[in-house]
Amino acid sequence: MTDQSAPLAASRRDLILDALARAGAVRVSQLTEDLGVAAVTLRRDLQQLEEEGLLMRVHGGAVPPPGGVIARRPSPDRASAASIGVLVPSLDFYWPQVVRSLEGAAREHGASILLRGTSYDMQDERPVLERMVEAGDLAGLVVAPNTDTEYAQDVIAWLTSSGIPFVLAEREAVSRPDGAPVESVTTDHALGAVLAARHLAQLGHRKVGLLISRNSPTSRKIIAGWTAACRELELTPAEHVERILPDRGAPGFSKGVDEMLDSVLKAGVTALLVHSDREAMAIVDLVLSRGLSVPGDLSVVAYDDEFAELFTPALTGVAPPRAAIGRAALELLFARIADPSRPVHRVTLSPALNVRASTGAPA
Repeated sequence: MTDQSAPLAASRRDLILDALARAGAVRVSQLTEDLGVAAVTLRRDLQQLEEEGLLMRVHGGAVPPPGGVIARRPSPDRASAASIGVLVPSLDFYWPQVVRSLEGAAREHGASILLRGTSYDMQDERPVLERMVEAGDLAGLVVAPNTDTEYAQDVIAWLTSSGIPFVLAEREAVSRPDGAPVESVTTDHALGAVLAARHLAQLGHRKVGLLISRNSPTSRKIIAGWTAACRELELTPAEHVERILPDRGAPGFSKGVDEMLDSVLKAGVTALLVHSDREAMAIVDLVLSRGLSVPGDLSVVAYDDEFAELFTPALTGVAPPRAAIGRAALELLFARIADPSRPVHRVTLSPALNVRASTGAPA
């Protein structure tokens, strides 16, 4: 099994040349065992070294170049030459601030970012990751893969076997078959829901509801935290409401949200936590269009707090630490690069509740 602590490309290629100088020939099968790197990675290394005139490839391995002189590759300064691959599921909404903080932290390390955005609908990110690896000599990867597809474990297996250090951002996973956790930085979204529920309870609300925009790793954590908070605050299942909102891009979105608001108000709900900002704004617009007031008739908390403050009324929001997520992921990655033998770190950051005009005591 390939070790995630395998050497980085530059030092790995030096090790290949050392082995070639000692033995007079190298075989991919033996290098795979010695270096803990996938065969496909080693073949790319041999191709690169051949293009630099440092060896000649043969079937299954390599021999010294014509003339028999094995030169050493110049040793670059990894801190100043590193390129970090970043793969996120979207280049809008939640992720721009994460990416900007990654870029800023990378500049401080003298490194560059190779950025790719995919889609929440993408089933298998491996082709994109493979193209990123082929495009440059990556020192490491920060990845937010889709964990809800049949290929999710295949993507984690590919990352683990690639020989490239990687950190998951806002995702958690284990490697198979041993079930060992992989390096990650995540927001405690369950805590975010607890903060919102406690705030609403402290204002005097007893019937509160949760509206979720889609089934996702984030929404499942929000639901778990919300359920725990309702238990803590002694809210019974009949006194809170959970609903999954229709897709924002679907033709029936407005009608679906309107019908959902009907059911929420009929149930006597006086406050809502809504994931995410855009859906929260749609709810508030519908409430106001009915001649009701926010927060007088319905208090609303937006989960994500990307631009909730800009709305009128300014929305109380649960804000995941997006900038801190990006920076922490990169720092974790560079720590792994510097010390491949360090224990796997799983970092969890806390969100914050920003109280604004959309929440108040029930009428």
